This record gives sequence, structure tokens and C-alpha cells, in this order.
Amino acid sequence: MTPQALMLAPEAPYPLAGGGALRTASLLHHLARRYTVDLIVFRQPGAPDPSRDMPAGLVRRVVVLDLPSNRRSLAAKALRNAVRVARSVPPLVDRFAGFEKEIAAAIAGHRYYVGVVEHSWCAAYGEQISPVCDTTVLNLHNIESVLHQRCAEIEPTPARLAHRVFAEASLNLERHWLPRYSRVLVTSQQDADLARAISPLAHIVVYPNAIPLVPQPPRADEHAIVFSGNMEYHPNRNAVRYFRHEIWPQLRTKWPDLVWRLVGKNAAAVRPFTAGDPRIEVHGEVEDAVRELARAQVAVVPLLAGSGTRLKILEAWAAGTPVVSTTLGAEGLPARNGDHLLIADSAADFTNSVSRLLTCKELRDTLGISGRMLMEKEFTWEIAGTNLDF
Repeated sequence: MTPQALMLAPEAPYPLAGGGALRTASLLHHLARRYTVDLIVFRQPGAPDPSRDMPAGLVRRVVVLDLPSNRRSLAAKALRNAVRVARSVPPLVDRFAGFEKEIAAAIAGHRYYVGVVEHSWCAAYGEQISPVCDTTVLNLHNIESVLHQRCAEIEPTPARLAHRVFAEASLNLERHWLPRYSRVLVTSQQDADLARAISPLAHIVVYPNAIPLVPQPPRADEHAIVFSGNMEYHPNRNAVRYFRHEIWPQLRTKWPDLVWRLVGKNAAAVRPFTAGDPRIEVHGEVEDAVRELARAQVAVVPLLAGSGTRLKILEAWAAGTPVVSTTLGAEGLPARNGDHLLIADSAADFTNSVSRLLTCKELRDTLGISGRMLMEKEFTWEIAGTNLDF
């Protein structure tokens, strides 16, 4: 009889849209090769049934937990976050809390060899799953305390103050929950060092971000640069704001026909920085991010905050598209400046690096090939799980 596994995920792994879904899906496929898998997944109000897009036969059972509706206006968000600051509860921890009874009911009568909880936001549900699992695994997509601290360094007041409160609250939660899991998965050796500093007793294992191995799409080499990701994610929104104000004006002037494309869900979050410029194309969510990235001459990753490793870089490498990134944007990846991508940490350097690639097709091709080779060697789903022991 095939042993059973359980996964609890705050976001649906399918469709494969965004870094969170890709990481969750990669681990889900790893489990499905060894176990009969039950999936408990949360659903946002108005979202489709998460089981609708699941590949046939991947899991045995999908249990959907419906999140309560909340107002999406800026005023409503500000009020919610003000209350969270007063309570010292990080936003996503608050959003996904309160489902203890539903989770306990979903797993009653079952016994699992391994139970996986996705994201530290849901770590507290280890209380419910640990009694029915021989091994428990917490899959960290980011180190949330680090993420909030870095956001605090670049956000204006009062958001800066809120992120500081959430950083401290996240740190306390990490110290409490990380050692209570049998394994804690992180995206890179750098995150492993950070996690061990937070929780020396936790069993930390590097499980790199990865993407499915697909044939490289044809390169269209259109006169465009591209930024991809979930635009509602704080670091991505900040990156778009920074690029729009500090880098894009120089590139726009130097390259009169250049187009800047933004690809990814929740495009409305960056509308204040994109409106009014016909040479900024906001495509929103696309069916095939790798194919879309292959259309552009350069992928830009101007991140000033974040944690984990950037799947947007892996997807650009899969497309054979050369990347210009900040040091932080390429954090945790074994990429060498000038060999696999170009690193630029000031607005002037970023502008010059993008221009250098736009000018030189040979350099674009060289970086595109080396990036694709590194992705194939180290960052596919087939390779990512080779050092897991469950």
C-alpha cells in the first residue's frame, strides 16, 4: 500500500502563475511521486475551485477552505493593517488564521507519513497536523522576518513602522515554530544561514526554487524589456516604483522605440506607476510566462527588498532572456556577474547595463545561453528534490 502524505497550502499550486505557486507545485509533484497525497488549500473569495486546474491523478483528495471576504479599497486595507499593527500580527498570519476546526475535521481518521505546511503564515497549523503525521515539514518560501525588515528599510512612513512591527512579530513566530517541525525547507544556503541564526535547533534543509523543464521557446528579440511577478507583492511593487522613477526615464530617452512590459497577476497594484505612458505595457497574468519573457530583449529585476530566491530570474533563464538584477534580486542564486547575468545596484549602473545589452546582441545571446544552462543544471523540478529524505 502506498504511504500517504498531506499538504496544507494557503494558495493553489495550479495554475502555475507566480513564484509561490511554482514552489508549492514543485514540492507537491515531489510528494506525488512517492505518496498518495491529500491537499488542503485555501481559496480567496470569488476564486475558482482550486481542484479545477489540478493535473489529473496528482492528488487523491482536495479539501477547499474558503477565506472570508474583505474589502479591497485602500482605506479598508489601511484600517485592517492598522489593527494588525496594534495587535502585532503580520497580515498574512491574520488572513489565514482561525481554521483549526476545519483542518482537524479534514484529516480526522487519516494517518500520514509526512505532512507539509506551505509558508510560515500557516506554521501554527502544525498543532493540528502533527498528531496524524510521522514527519512534519514547513516549507519556507521566504524568511518573513527578513522580508519585513528589508521592506521597512525602503518603505515610506507609516508603512516603514508597520513593517518593523511585523518583522518583530514574524521573528517571534519563527523562533517558536521552526524547531517544532521535523524539517524546515528554505530556498538557498543564504536563507539556511538566516534560519539557523533564528532557530539553532531547527532542522534546516535547502530545497531550491525550481521550474518545470520545458523546451526553450523561440526568441522573438523584440525591442522591449520585461519585468515579471505578482505586482501586489510588496518587493515587486517597490521595484516597479523604483524602476519607473529612477531608471525608466533615462532608458526611455536613450531608446525612443523601447517598450517596458510588466507581466504578472494583480496588475492594478502598480497602476499608479504605469498610467499615462503608452510605452509601458501592462499585460497582467499570462498563460505562459516563459514564452512571454522570450519575446523581450532583456529581463529586469530591480528589487530593493525581498527574501528567498527569485523565480522570475529562473523563468528568464528558461526563456534564454538575459537578466539585469540588483545584488539582492539575485540573492541565493549561484550566478556570476558577467557570466549568467549583469548586476547593477545603482540607477545609473542599471541603466547602463540594460543599454549595454540592448546594444550588443552577442552579449545578450551569451548571457541567455549561460543562464539557460545553469537553470537546466540546478533549478528544475527533477533536480530540486534530490537532497530531500522524505
